[in-house]
Amino acid sequence: MLKRTLLFLTLCLAFKAKAQPASNPEKMEWFGDAKLGIFIHWGIYSVNGISESWSFFNNYLNHDTYMKQLQGFNASKYNPQQWVQLIKESGAKYAVITTKHHDGVALWDTKTVNATTTIKNSAAKRDLITPFVSALKNSGLKTGLYFSLPDWSYPDYDVFTRDRKRYNLKEEPKRWDTFLNYYQTQLNELSVKFKPDLLWFDGDWEHSSAEWQTDKVRKSLFSFNPNLIINSRLDAHGDYETPEQGVPIVKPNASYWELCYTMNDSWGYQPYDKKYKSTNMIIRTLVDCISMGGNLLLDIGPKPDGTIALEQQKILIGLGRWTSKHKEAIYGTRAGIEKGHFNGKTALSKDKKTLYLYLDYKDQNGILLKNISSKISGLSVIGYAGKIDYSILDKENYLIKIPELAYDKDVTVIKIKFNETIKLSGENTPNITLKDIYSDQGEKANLKIKKIASAVNFGLNPLKDSPLTFDGFEPIIAARPLDQTISNWLIKNAEALYQTKKGIPEGHFDGHTVLAADLKTLYLFVEGQPSGPISIKGLKNQISRIRVVGEGTMLDHSIYNKLYWSKVPGIVYIDIPKDRLDKNITVIAVLLDGPIDLYREKVSAIESN
Repeated sequence: MLKRTLLFLTLCLAFKAKAQPASNPEKMEWFGDAKLGIFIHWGIYSVNGISESWSFFNNYLNHDTYMKQLQGFNASKYNPQQWVQLIKESGAKYAVITTKHHDGVALWDTKTVNATTTIKNSAAKRDLITPFVSALKNSGLKTGLYFSLPDWSYPDYDVFTRDRKRYNLKEEPKRWDTFLNYYQTQLNELSVKFKPDLLWFDGDWEHSSAEWQTDKVRKSLFSFNPNLIINSRLDAHGDYETPEQGVPIVKPNASYWELCYTMNDSWGYQPYDKKYKSTNMIIRTLVDCISMGGNLLLDIGPKPDGTIALEQQKILIGLGRWTSKHKEAIYGTRAGIEKGHFNGKTALSKDKKTLYLYLDYKDQNGILLKNISSKISGLSVIGYAGKIDYSILDKENYLIKIPELAYDKDVTVIKIKFNETIKLSGENTPNITLKDIYSDQGEKANLKIKKIASAVNFGLNPLKDSPLTFDGFEPIIAARPLDQTISNWLIKNAEALYQTKKGIPEGHFDGHTVLAADLKTLYLFVEGQPSGPISIKGLKNQISRIRVVGEGTMLDHSIYNKLYWSKVPGIVYIDIPKDRLDKNITVIAVLLDGPIDLYREKVSAIESN
């Protein structure tokens, strides 16, 4: 897949200035409902396990050496029915397969002159797209075809490698016309032969829309299928946005969007790339997309013989376990409610009368749902038949108790029904005083600790005028000997409460945060027991160290999806050992290399695919 240099990223962004037109909501309904698709990058690059097309473009090896992989691309164990079965088992509702990447190798029987194909030129000697599309359509899944506009191997395409062009368009316009006819004929072939539901374009940054003749292309494609869905990588005119690798921090503006995402760091099969995300991390990424009204297009890269790596199969099967259990909280849902009402992700039914809460943690103290004006008519945990108890703390705030057996190992989903379209009250500014903290503790101690975390997150520290010291050495208020819960927690986590500033904006971390006065330490308030590593999105700083506040345990971290050509930071994942979790709220200190610096841009139509 694309490993774009900074030069090409700049060109790409320059070409994407135009806004996308509004999509036809009727044709987009299946896409908006689907939530999960599978991307398939299969090509000759899998033979040596190297970067798709970019390895020769960037002169990591010469073009002849790259193309010799055709001799090893045999597809000897290719079973498209098994692929489709696995895709369907994952819970995906559509698949997008590479018909031709930038290297120009067509995986179908194109009749265009001078085309390089798997039938004529590879060891496979087969049309590889036809049987897969046939199996997809027979299964009821929607068909998506990836098509590269550039063809760096075609003799009449102007660009050859990063440092070499074959010719100048203005000097040899007939050669460019030959290429235009070539690629547009291929698109017509794909339209007639496979009748795709979706076309996934890539690579339009190399030329202007006029040079690509995109208006002509679009008109031609819609003549075959007026309901065809096109992504935003055809001169930024498309039906949906396509951020890549970086999970959006804030909800995209587009009505429809799709995150294309790898399981490890590679699009095609690379045997030495073992940096696979866990199934838990993939499920939570899907939930992230669902909560913001988007789709996840999860990539697999088959081997040259057509088999799928066991690591990738395991992820798809594990993903399928969760999607099968939680169908009603996935397909057909829409973006959830605004932040601040619940510590986690949410989604809504189309009629907005059902709210889904996604829990990637267990909390024996109960789950808070705040500022809900509508009256609850029913509450359950999906996949659990038992009763779920909840109490009304006041007329708009609820405490939900989840039995241990009701929790899912990855993400638990609470379903809340209302008799009307859900109504929210504006988030009340948290207000808790020092006197409130120490009055009537007992079972309410945990609720007060959660309220303290919420208050300091907003910069409303109830302890700012108390005797609290950085090290928690001085007692704040004398507490009763048998009622030390809050005192002990405050003393343990004093450094995160002493003269700290309000936390970082929403979207970067699921939970409350505060910053040290010098902005060089980020404190994370972790409720309950996480089902996997906690994550931070959009952190541009380097991390110096991470520790558990109040007891000093040092923690490791991993960064995923940081790509050298992209300004978007990777996602920071932090594992917290279960025996270091606080029974109320665990506080994690993240020491940075300087004052905190966050990436918080809206996703654009193109990221870098």
